[in-house]
Amino acid sequence: MQQRITFFTIGVSDLEAMKNFYQEKFGWKTMKDENGIVFFKLNGFIFGLYPKHELAEDIGVPDNGNGFKQFSMAINLNSEKAVDELFEDFKAKGVKIIKAPEKVFWGGYRGYVADIENNYWEFAFNPFLKLDAAGNVQSHE
Repeated sequence: MQQRITFFTIGVSDLEAMKNFYQEKFGWKTMKDENGIVFFKLNGFIFGLYPKHELAEDIGVPDNGNGFKQFSMAINLNSEKAVDELFEDFKAKGVKIIKAPEKVFWGGYRGYVADIENNYWEFAFNPFLKLDAAGNVQSHE
């Protein structure tokens, strides 16, 4: 099987509020609004927002999740300065900053924010990871 992701969909409590968060705070544009689901085309895959009770029903599991969801999503940037500038923008927009950018033991630089339903996003600079002009990870092969 190929190592890739086509869709990454999260279940949300308030679809319209979450759509507005990603549009207003992250500056993302929707791909198109489907009936009851929101899609954002990212670099090579689609990030989806779907009502959590409907997503649980679609999967066939109970809708009883709460607390820490045990995952985070990450976007890498090209410099520590770019991370700092993004966090200044987030701060000005009232985004909840969980951890301000800081140097980390492995040599990188990162911070965390949360959306309005406490999904965690890491924004980082990794000096060991090469990105192309579009922000895609370059192969190390």
